[in-house]
Amino acid sequence: MKSSFLYKQFETAIEQLNPTQNPLCVALSGGVDSVVLLHLCATLRSSHPEIALSAVYINHGLSEHASDWLQFCQALCERLAVPFQSQRVVIEHKPRHSIEAQARELRYQALDQMADTDALLVLGQHADDQLETFLLRLKRGSGLLGLGGMKATTQLANGRRCIRPLLTCSREEIEFFAQHYTLSHIEDESNQQDQYDRNYLRNQIIPLLKSRFKGLLSSTTRSIQLLQQQQQLIDEITDEDLQFCLHRKATDDCIDLAKLAKRSVLRQKNVIRAWLSHQQVAMPSLAQLEQILTQSFHSKIDAQLKIDLQSGSVRRHRGLLYWVQTQTASIEHKDIGLSNIVLNTTAILSVNYGAGIRMPFSDEVVSVKFGRAKDKIRPYAKPGRNTLKHWLKDAGVPVWQRDHIPLIYYNDVLVQVVGYYFNHDFKVSCDGVFWEKCNDK
Repeated sequence: MKSSFLYKQFETAIEQLNPTQNPLCVALSGGVDSVVLLHLCATLRSSHPEIALSAVYINHGLSEHASDWLQFCQALCERLAVPFQSQRVVIEHKPRHSIEAQARELRYQALDQMADTDALLVLGQHADDQLETFLLRLKRGSGLLGLGGMKATTQLANGRRCIRPLLTCSREEIEFFAQHYTLSHIEDESNQQDQYDRNYLRNQIIPLLKSRFKGLLSSTTRSIQLLQQQQQLIDEITDEDLQFCLHRKATDDCIDLAKLAKRSVLRQKNVIRAWLSHQQVAMPSLAQLEQILTQSFHSKIDAQLKIDLQSGSVRRHRGLLYWVQTQTASIEHKDIGLSNIVLNTTAILSVNYGAGIRMPFSDEVVSVKFGRAKDKIRPYAKPGRNTLKHWLKDAGVPVWQRDHIPLIYYNDVLVQVVGYYFNHDFKVSCDGVFWEKCNDK
């Protein structure tokens, strides 16, 4: 196998995609692509025993033959002395969600769970898969990023790296390799069902295109590589623009609208997309993107701008754009004494001693409350007494954050606005107590 052209292509790709020689975990389905990929990886291991190899089979439960495929994959791994695992996933049929897309998402989640922590997921997609992806995205009206198709290396949301060492190899080369070395594999009967768009392209359209246009696969592959290079250049420019427009606060990465206004509209859109992507937010639609820019620059300065997206909203405050995740209402706690309090899954309210407010008297009940904007307090070193709303506005606290600031009461008296103010009448320089909100529970 080492002398074959396919192996040499594979070996060159692996050297580029895995220079640090991380363990390899093959996504094994039993089809010809993944079977050939597993044999190539096993051959590589014979020359590089320091590279650990394993395989995982994911049973989607979509075929009555899935258990037979599992047994085939397990037996294959036993013959090749490759550690093997399998996992069953359950696909819930959701309206307006394709089964293929749901299966793919669950497959990646399961592969990530089963693979060793530092392993690379090795996927068997090849050049013909890339051509199919290109045509499907062309049909959907995708832009440059979408038409760039699959990349040789990608990352899951948690940072797990996935590599595709066969992405420049054709299906014909892979099938010839399997035939030449008499590698048995399974045939998924669903691949012949042309009601699926990808299968229709694979079985009906692409063979016609290849017969009419010689070299279609290689020329399309070159075009996709050019698109990826152009996208990479755009990404570099976008990242520079993003760094220029960011205004880093203690807890937030905000967009400075005055700086954003210095960029062209197209670059403004790229900055917003990149900013939201860094927050791990699903990309907004074109209409939502237009709405963000229009309202950010043209709505009244004192308007409470709020544009809802899937998991939160874009807000504006004093010339800055914030990404605000959807939060549940904070729960009040009565009679907490001097104990730490769990506020939510990520934060606690801790008690500290020293300069702060005086210790509570025995007849004073200590409570933590939220959102009491009309309650009044005279902050230490501030002139006069006024509402909490007034003081938080004076401190520049955005509206959406105010209801989540813990307020400490002795009986019915507001004595501390956690993170901001102490009550002037209760302030002491020593032998006192104060509360802090910690975001690492």
